[in-house]
Amino acid sequence: MAEDLSITRGSKEEQYQSLLPQIQALIEGESDLYANLGNISAALKEQFGFFWVGFYLVKNNELVLGPFQGPVACTRIAKGRGVCGTSWQQEKPLIVPDVDAFPGHIACSSLSKSEIVVPIFRNSQVIGVMDVDSADLDQFDTTDQKYLEQLMSILAQTIPADFGF
Repeated sequence: MAEDLSITRGSKEEQYQSLLPQIQALIEGESDLYANLGNISAALKEQFGFFWVGFYLVKNNELVLGPFQGPVACTRIAKGRGVCGTSWQQEKPLIVPDVDAFPGHIACSSLSKSEIVVPIFRNSQVIGVMDVDSADLDQFDTTDQKYLEQLMSILAQTIPADFGF
């Protein structure tokens, strides 16, 4: 298991291309979902300097805060509420260039200005979402979406079939 990251500079795409194999090596063979979510959050925050990176997992028909890196966060989010709940409900990634312009945005921190949320699928069902916030407007684009979706596919393969939410 790799436990050190090699931080790469360059284009956003080059950074993701360097980081994803490192994350895959980090979580490969580790069956504990929370350990993997924590390490993914830390790796993304360290590589990109995002304001907040973390996960919400579906439990009892709501999103419940999981491992994250950044300031304290909202603990529970209803389906269809805010960016995370809307991504879960629509079963698709959402890129929000300006969170203040998103109807029903949940402001866990007034310092968050833009956001991307990517669902985690297992057996064609959303079991959680990855949420990434930036202190800058318009931080995220289709490059982020492409690589974060790839990362969530890698993660989904590590989740044991009998893992209960």
